Amino acid sequence: MATATTLEFEKPIVELQNQIDELKKMAEKQQLTVGDEIAPLEKRLADLRVEIYRNLSPLQRVLVARHKDRPFTLDYVRLSFTDFIELHGDRAFRDDAAIVGGWARLDGETVMIIGQQRGRDTKENLRRNFGMPHPEGYRKALRLMKLAEKFQVPVLTFIDTPGAWAGLGAEERGQSEAIARNLLEMSQLQVPVIATVIGEGGSGGALALGVADRVLMMENAVYSVITIEGCAAILWKDGKSPAMKERAASALRITAQDLYELRVIDEIVPEPPGGAHANHDETAHGLQQALMRNLEELRKYKPDKLVRRRREKYLRMGQYAE
Repeated sequence: MATATTLEFEKPIVELQNQIDELKKMAEKQQLTVGDEIAPLEKRLADLRVEIYRNLSPLQRVLVARHKDRPFTLDYVRLSFTDFIELHGDRAFRDDAAIVGGWARLDGETVMIIGQQRGRDTKENLRRNFGMPHPEGYRKALRLMKLAEKFQVPVLTFIDTPGAWAGLGAEERGQSEAIARNLLEMSQLQVPVIATVIGEGGSGGALALGVADRVLMMENAVYSVITIEGCAAILWKDGKSPAMKERAASALRITAQDLYELRVIDEIVPEPPGGAHANHDETAHGLQQALMRNLEELRKYKPDKLVRRRREKYLRMGQYAE
């Protein structure tokens, strides 16, 4: 049955799934064997998922990236890592629940995990500030990065935020300085750094965890300097109409496919048919394999070469020929 979280373009998938479920219930109640009848419907369902998700528009990918049932940072921590020990606080003001981090093991290797965390219900969203960190969140992230560097442990970041919190208190406590400090310090970390955009990567709030040796991006994630609504409101004075949001999403080139072509990201991590929210386990396994493979490659470089390659990687961005 379609719910409030069912996206408009997913309704044919949901309707067909409902038909299959009803047939199974009826068969179970009447003790009938309907395997031969259901098999073609299940094949059609699998094909429909692939067909719909292969042809998503940029705006539709934004909606998928924002889906409340997508795996968040702590879901990946639970499914892809072991022995997670969460660390709290920036040692200056307070702990910011919009960013989580701590020690964990990836296939037996110790890593430092840092990621933005959203909530799935109103209570958790208020606690996590809708995934929008305050400056103390970014200072906590930096503290954990420097701790990882001290013990020569790789840093894995997970990006999923509409942007940094822009409230008065955040500005008073130095939001822009906290983000800028992270950009500087991440560029100089002497350990491998891998950033993964798992949902919505918005503005400097995302970039503050995004200066890395490798930037991965989930297939249906988005990464942008501004939200599509904000872009449409600024450029065309209309941030609400679907037509203007679609126009902004296309113009910004925010999809993983666009950003890979522009060499802003290094790898697209495939999602299962129906998106990451359709199968958390399969999605997490795919990301785990990508992280392990990239870490294996980055281990080959000495610290000074890691830093040099990272600097050169970002200096190449934005080059153009007249």
